[in-house]
Amino acid sequence: MHAVVDSLAMIGVSYVMGFLFYGFYRQFNARVQRRWGPTIWQNLFDNMKFFFKSETLIHGPMFFFGPMIIMAGAFTTVLFVPFLKDSDWLQGFSQYGNLILIIYLLVVGPLGNALAVGSSGNPFGVMGVTRGLTRLMGLEVPFFLGLAMVMLQHETASVHAIMAAQDSLAHWGIVTNPIAFCVILLPFIGSQHGAPFDVVGAPVEVYAGPRVEFGGRLLGVLMTQRMMMSIAKLVLLVDLFLGGATNILVLIAKAFSLFLLTTVISMVFPRLKTEQAVDFFWKVPLGLGVLGVILTVWLPSWSA
Repeated sequence: MHAVVDSLAMIGVSYVMGFLFYGFYRQFNARVQRRWGPTIWQNLFDNMKFFFKSETLIHGPMFFFGPMIIMAGAFTTVLFVPFLKDSDWLQGFSQYGNLILIIYLLVVGPLGNALAVGSSGNPFGVMGVTRGLTRLMGLEVPFFLGLAMVMLQHETASVHAIMAAQDSLAHWGIVTNPIAFCVILLPFIGSQHGAPFDVVGAPVEVYAGPRVEFGGRLLGVLMTQRMMMSIAKLVLLVDLFLGGATNILVLIAKAFSLFLLTTVISMVFPRLKTEQAVDFFWKVPLGLGVLGVILTVWLPSWSA
């Protein structure tokens, strides 16, 4: 019974946090552009509205099952990322998994997205998926290399063990291994579809990209998946680099600080082309990652 309640709580927390964070993003972005913008609750209202609407287009069974695959990947990822440190709550099934399993779960979403959009035949959707998979090739290599650096530093793949090793501010991952943090942060912005790497759903170029054919409940599912997956990744960064969180308020504060950092970066830089984004990922974060691995393996004391 505890596991069921705990899992539902994790899903609920990630759902609410995701929509409130992105509601803030829309309002903050509007204020920067000297507009009032929508309320912080608008994303949540839009998502609930979609769930009460029916789909206008269905392009076969895969068009329907693709979002379900994506949503299953989001739910599973959330349940395998521990939300709190030294607590019996908001743990899900994290004690049965590790970073290697989380890496596999992160790939489920893009694959389900490609299967669903490919069945629609819409040229804008296919173009957006092509851009997304191309960008994925660029950002996943440094992102996974950064996670490998963390595992090498702590000599474990357990997220709980990595959190336990960060028992004080001086031992936080962002202090002891800042290169790994930078290597993971830059691809993280790309995986969140934030500028300057938002080539997948660029509205001026590909008219909403992969989601152009989706509406009603399916669009609501895709919105929910994006919000929950964003929170799962933010919480994972909190666990790996900010010492985890002892309670829900600390978790929200740390996750929001990272979200605010990525939001500011996204607002400063203009959108890169697909090939420019891949070139950037394979030069800057990947180059830093290779340097970090060399330092971690040959000079382990530098990140101790």
